[in-house]
Amino acid sequence: MKMTRRDAVRITSTGFLLGPLLAGKTFAQKASAPPTPIHVNGETALLAELVEVIIPATDTPGAKAAGVHEFVLRVLRDCYPPEEQRQFEETLRLLRDESRSTLSEDFVRLTHADQATFLKSFAVSHREFFKTLKHLTVLGYFNSEIGATQALAYMPVPGRFDGSAPLEPGQKAWAL
Repeated sequence: MKMTRRDAVRITSTGFLLGPLLAGKTFAQKASAPPTPIHVNGETALLAELVEVIIPATDTPGAKAAGVHEFVLRVLRDCYPPEEQRQFEETLRLLRDESRSTLSEDFVRLTHADQATFLKSFAVSHREFFKTLKHLTVLGYFNSEIGATQALAYMPVPGRFDGSAPLEPGQKAWAL
């Protein structure tokens, strides 16, 4: 039997209309509300300093110049469950408060060396926070334009695949 275009449209539209009903959903149901986004009001500068401590500027720009703090916030907001977002926010505020009480100074006003020392001691008691922050910082930096083109060796259009290319001493790893 030959199928006409009208028959094909009828079959396709029937499946389109019946699919959600067969899955137990109705057209009247609304999608669940998106999770509450992470709020770090006033803490963006603090987060920028934290990522800069993890990947500081050297002969290449650091994490702050690459905008990694914005990447961290975006990934937390879009990919982490609300409970983990809330935990991250609370620990970020705790870091700010401990810096003020311990060192009598805001974290963002400390020297880079003092920031690194404080963050090392803070990370001991807040391992999950630091692990998340470090993971997202490294991920964001090496996927940024600065990280991929200046910190890593970069070839925009590779000529060939060589799975066992030798590296010269001191040569940068290749960006993927």
